[in-house]
Amino acid sequence: MIWVAILGVIAATAGILLAMGRPPICTCGYVRFWTPVGDLSGTSQHVADWYTLSHIIHGFLFYLVLWLAFKSRPAGERALIATLIEAAWEIVENSPWIIERYRETTIAIGYTGDSVLNSVFDIVWMLFGFWFAWRTPVWMSIAVAIAFELLALWIIRDNLTLNVLMLLHPIEAIKAWQGS
Repeated sequence: MIWVAILGVIAATAGILLAMGRPPICTCGYVRFWTPVGDLSGTSQHVADWYTLSHIIHGFLFYLVLWLAFKSRPAGERALIATLIEAAWEIVENSPWIIERYRETTIAIGYTGDSVLNSVFDIVWMLFGFWFAWRTPVWMSIAVAIAFELLALWIIRDNLTLNVLMLLHPIEAIKAWQGS
């Protein structure tokens, strides 16, 4: 029953994003599983890209916080709450205000927001991270999160930590380094 609710949240999120005018798929007209580094216009438009690592880490973090807050509740209920949080973020992230904020404070000058497909899969990737954190030792989730952060930092000069920092408190030196 929980998985039906989770699927309902994902479907509702897709409906809201479509109503907000988000494109269902990449405006390029095709769907890729993975967006390579060089395809900046495809980032946040397909099934997965380098920011997918951040959404998996969201799952790790949501698992931890919800486990601490609701230890006595079943993992499925906590996964539903995590889905609601991630879905809310996907809606907010694709609002004109946040899109403009990304353009102003990060290297994502041409960022136009996510396709609905990408947002739906961002939620799915978060759920994968949640499941991974639920099923593996804590040290493994921590090690994977650190590895993902360092890998994304190395490959695209961005990661979850820098993304949050630059949205909340932009640092010009970091923006210049990311753009170099």
